[in-house]
Amino acid sequence: MNAAGAKHAVDWLVSAATDPDACRWAWERSPLGVALLPAGKRWDVLIVDGKLGYPTLDVLTWVTPRPGPVLADFGDSRMGFFVPPGTATRWLGTGIRGAGKGTWIVVPYPGRATGGVRWIVPPDGRGTLNDPGLLELALHEAAAVLARDA
Repeated sequence: MNAAGAKHAVDWLVSAATDPDACRWAWERSPLGVALLPAGKRWDVLIVDGKLGYPTLDVLTWVTPRPGPVLADFGDSRMGFFVPPGTATRWLGTGIRGAGKGTWIVVPYPGRATGGVRWIVPPDGRGTLNDPGLLELALHEAAAVLARDA
């Protein structure tokens, strides 16, 4: 991610904060390079096991030119797919946790390395999110591939 792309991504991410200026100030000076941002305003996050998340992302990249933002946690045990607000309250899926209104997400600074949570697909700064319908189909396809290979 280039500097201009990172700036647009940061602008979009901090727009979800209650106080964007204070969030930006703290985030840019944090030695961990992460911020705690509220879900439910600009995005919800669907959190899946990393073993299912990576094949799901592979399927998404086959069907869309650029998926929306995707996070991975330390050790790749979980992945978070950013989806439109309200998705988490309507989502039904075994083993999938939704983070929506009233929850907070640890978000790394785009374009900077961190020792924990990191971007697999960074935000583009335009607000592109993962389409829930496509994500559901990708999850089903990935689960089928995993079951076949097991």
